[in-house]
Amino acid sequence: MLYLIVFFGAGIGGAMRHGVNVAATRLYGYGFPFGTFIVNILGCFAMGLLAGFFIYRPGVPQHVRLFLTTGILGGFTTFSSFSLDAALLIERHAYALAAGYVIGSVAAGLSALFFGLAVFRSAPHLP
Repeated sequence: MLYLIVFFGAGIGGAMRHGVNVAATRLYGYGFPFGTFIVNILGCFAMGLLAGFFIYRPGVPQHVRLFLTTGILGGFTTFSSFSLDAALLIERHAYALAAGYVIGSVAAGLSALFFGLAVFRSAPHLP
């Protein structure tokens, strides 16, 4: 049953990712993988919020945790696509863009995760 929960969550996350990729391509074109970049940062931020929530609410059922994290966020975040996009930039000899993409994704993703944790921890509803 847990696999089914993850499956449905991943479908939702994958559809969300596709929507962001389509919107980013329409807005910014194909020169830089903005869709994947945006999704990775948003996904890291959301994971930070969820991690903070789960720390303060340890009674959240496992199936809810799996649905939100492994399911929705696993389907939404795209580090496998990230790797492919970086490789494609390198193959196009766009080394500066590739380096900026890799370094920027990791640095901004980690920052977004910690920001998500901080936002949750500073919420007034916590003890």
